[in-house]
Amino acid sequence: MRPPLALDAQENALLLDTLYSERFADAAPAAMHAMLLDEGRYLGSVRTMYRLLNTQGSSRERRRQFTHPPYVKPELLAVAPNQAWSWDITKLKGPAKWTCFHLYVILDIFSRHVVGWLIAERESADLAEQLIADSVSRHDVQRGMLTLHADRGAAMRSKPVAALLADLDIAKSHSRPHVSDDNPYSESQFKTMKYRPDFPARFGCIADARAHCQAFFAWYNTEHRHSGIGYMTPQAVHYGQAQALCEARQAALDAAFLATPRRFKGRRPEPHALPSAAWINPPPPEANAPKNESARTVNS
Repeated sequence: MRPPLALDAQENALLLDTLYSERFADAAPAAMHAMLLDEGRYLGSVRTMYRLLNTQGSSRERRRQFTHPPYVKPELLAVAPNQAWSWDITKLKGPAKWTCFHLYVILDIFSRHVVGWLIAERESADLAEQLIADSVSRHDVQRGMLTLHADRGAAMRSKPVAALLADLDIAKSHSRPHVSDDNPYSESQFKTMKYRPDFPARFGCIADARAHCQAFFAWYNTEHRHSGIGYMTPQAVHYGQAQALCEARQAALDAAFLATPRRFKGRRPEPHALPSAAWINPPPPEANAPKNESARTVNS
């Protein structure tokens, strides 16, 4: 039995037709109710509108809304130098408040070797294109062998950079929006630079910033021992010197073991292992599969 105050069938039909009309198809019932009242019309309460929409299965969001495309988690693997590079841009504070310089850095994720960098007063797709082209030429990267990974900054997604990568037959990879873990190697390298004791709060000019970075990257590539690459230097790993250095470390440990085996409790010491792979977002391990002890961790 219909309640005495409820709309009759003809009134319900008129209200539904109005709700589904082109004019109000994207409007919330409360907004539609207010617009009709402004015109001196009353077709029913807001609650009645929702009740009618619910009977039609249309009580959910009816407005057209933008939906973001699904972003795939990048999974990159490098088992040798010049297979996967990561690049990013960070800001270095300038002499006055609100001033800064932009530091572009390209890093080989297998060796941690900084293969290219530059400092500029602005972020520019043209400068990024030039840096990538120069780095690829300097390191004699073979066509079809390199993947270049970056976040989703304007320079990273620019048309000049995309065209250059297509011309050089370099695959491109991008982090997911707002996911810093998708670019861990570049983030780790920037942290190493900015947490060093000699890193200044501000740079007096771009020449000061360039001189500081020139000294830092020389140290970073040739002297800094990384826990993630067996405490080798990036240069040693990048240019194939790590295995010989590892053998020399083993010889020194063997000599110490033979001289005083009791100090090592009778166990032959070994140097840190040289990892055989570097991942960005490795796939989850399969059940009951043995762990790969050579997988690279991201440490500075």
